[in-house]
Amino acid sequence: MYDAIGKMRRTIAIRLGPGEDIYLKIIDACNKYKILNGVIVTGIGSVRKARFFNPIPIPHKKAGYGYSAPIELDGPIELISMNGMISHEGDEVLIHVHCSFSDREGNGYGGHLIEGNIVLLTTDIIIAEIEGIDMTRKYDEELEVPIFRPIQI
Repeated sequence: MYDAIGKMRRTIAIRLGPGEDIYLKIIDACNKYKILNGVIVTGIGSVRKARFFNPIPIPHKKAGYGYSAPIELDGPIELISMNGMISHEGDEVLIHVHCSFSDREGNGYGGHLIEGNIVLLTTDIIIAEIEGIDMTRKYDEELEVPIFRPIQI
């Protein structure tokens, strides 16, 4: 287990408009406000098309799992919820965000947010910066994926 204790330092509210990529704009905001350690508290809105991926069995991997090719849903799609972590490797911002979506019939979907979720009307996001914890992500040889490694600072 890796653990550390810290506190929220400041909160940033973001409103994205039509045509903006949610994933890229979160990274832009983190770079603008110099946030390397934080959380995405919430996010709601709508997208033209949802893009995400999920874990799938991959027998040749050491852990037996990996991630799927992108799953795409044609919109309009409601972004019901979004939350995640802002970490880093060196000065590079890394985000790990999970999203829930709903299509026009009310069917629910979810997974890891990736590039390509383009805002339809609006998306509202709240980010909180964390202090006292260095929220790094490091590649894990056993699992063959980057994993969260909180370090007390």
